[in-house]
Amino acid sequence: MRTYEIRDPVYGFIPLNEWEMQIIDQPAFQRLRRIRQLALTEMVYPGATHSRFEHSLGVMHLATLMYDAIVNNDSNRRILEEKLSYKKEGLKKDKQLIRLAALLHDVGHAPFSHPSEEIMPTNPRTRKPYKHEDYTTAIIRGSLKDAIESHQINKTNYQTTAEQVAALIEGNANVLGNRIFWKVIISSQLDADKGDYLLRDSHHIGVKYGIYDHSRLMNTLALGIEPESGDVILGVDEGGWHVAESIVIARYQIFTQVYFHKTRRAYDYHLKETMREVLKNNKLPTPKEIDKYLKLDDIIIWSRMLRKKKVNRDCSSIIHRDHIRVIHWTPETPTPEDEKEKDKCKRKLKRRSIWFYEDKAEHSWYKLDTDDKEDKEIMIICDPDRMARPLSQFSSIVNHMGKIKQIRIYVRPEDRKKAQEALK
Repeated sequence: MRTYEIRDPVYGFIPLNEWEMQIIDQPAFQRLRRIRQLALTEMVYPGATHSRFEHSLGVMHLATLMYDAIVNNDSNRRILEEKLSYKKEGLKKDKQLIRLAALLHDVGHAPFSHPSEEIMPTNPRTRKPYKHEDYTTAIIRGSLKDAIESHQINKTNYQTTAEQVAALIEGNANVLGNRIFWKVIISSQLDADKGDYLLRDSHHIGVKYGIYDHSRLMNTLALGIEPESGDVILGVDEGGWHVAESIVIARYQIFTQVYFHKTRRAYDYHLKETMREVLKNNKLPTPKEIDKYLKLDDIIIWSRMLRKKKVNRDCSSIIHRDHIRVIHWTPETPTPEDEKEKDKCKRKLKRRSIWFYEDKAEHSWYKLDTDDKEDKEIMIICDPDRMARPLSQFSSIVNHMGKIKQIRIYVRPEDRKKAQEALK
């Protein structure tokens, strides 16, 4: 079987087989080359021009490193064999399934990535907006189905179906049974997605906020037993709990210093408003219109924006870097008094008929005591019984990490002085 290598700025080289290369060469995956990982973050950090294509390859590689670190450890392998009845052939098949799910986990991202998720249409079943994962699984079951299932490598060795790949991303145990255990590598508080974007975004932006010791993480990944349910879970050896703590801290730092940067958030607003004007019904197509959706990328949206006879105000703000400006803000965790002061600011602006935009930058860096299987705490595996205990019992920093809800009030640049006078 022929193998390939792709040069990567984070890991050096990423190896792939013929089957994976065929999937990567599909138009649905190549589209990710034309979708920026961090939207218009380059307006603040000029190096932030990397793509979802690069990130997807990185997640596949990091997921593979995680998988290998787990199964090549004697204690972990014993648990896989005794608790989940794994044999060598089953582990080989699941490694490939994990690689494909990691590779394709972001194939459904909309143009400019996360900011455009706010203009996704409503799912009639849930009555909530669709998520990019809904588009991802639609693409896997549709455009990429033949490339996944028909390659001779798959037919001879794996018999992996598109439905299984989608199921691992969705967390569908009805399709995968006990194999759903591996979803923890694709989506959890200790997954390859977060592990890669922290390293990759920090590298391209030129900051150190997202850096953690990923080599140490690989050496400390461990399987253990959840005390209450008896389920097999992925965690970190007791001696390596500090690297798990550092990942949580890295997420906090990169979100507050980069993703929630006041100017970057301003461009998110301009981008969303501009996209509404160039999309039919001011929304993206639904997953049922996946062919229309796949025709959209950053380049297409830019061309539509610039082709309009009259460039709208928000598009002009992006082109001329004349963005809305912060006139009032709260701390990261506002008190009731901070909320009152913010509301007072809004009333003053309304009285003077000054347009304003209220932005809420919210995120939970680490979820404690949640019933959501995807957001279970990072578990620390303790010897000699391999029982798991939550990271928050080891780290006082993590235990006291609260949810951020920073609120900023923006005004148009030409109204800034007027707004400052109104708030005196």
